[in-house]
Amino acid sequence: MRILALAILAIGMASIGPAAAQTYDPAYPVCLRVYGPATYYECSYTSLPQCNASASGRSAQCVVNPYFAGAEARAGYRRHRRVY
Repeated sequence: MRILALAILAIGMASIGPAAAQTYDPAYPVCLRVYGPATYYECSYTSLPQCNASASGRSAQCVVNPYFAGAEARAGYRRHRRVY
């Protein structure tokens, strides 16, 4: 019984395909989504106008990077409120 369970587990693990990696680079705020047989993202743009210039004439679209790491507030930063 134990061998059967291990065999089923081994077949199940072998049949799982490769996991998809994160397509967005958290270092840049704007990404270019290029459409085609293999749709992919190029996250190397610092502004939407820069990305739009690269997308011009191509089958591509600029999108805001939802995983941009610079959009978060600094850790440990506190805003003090004045009390009158």
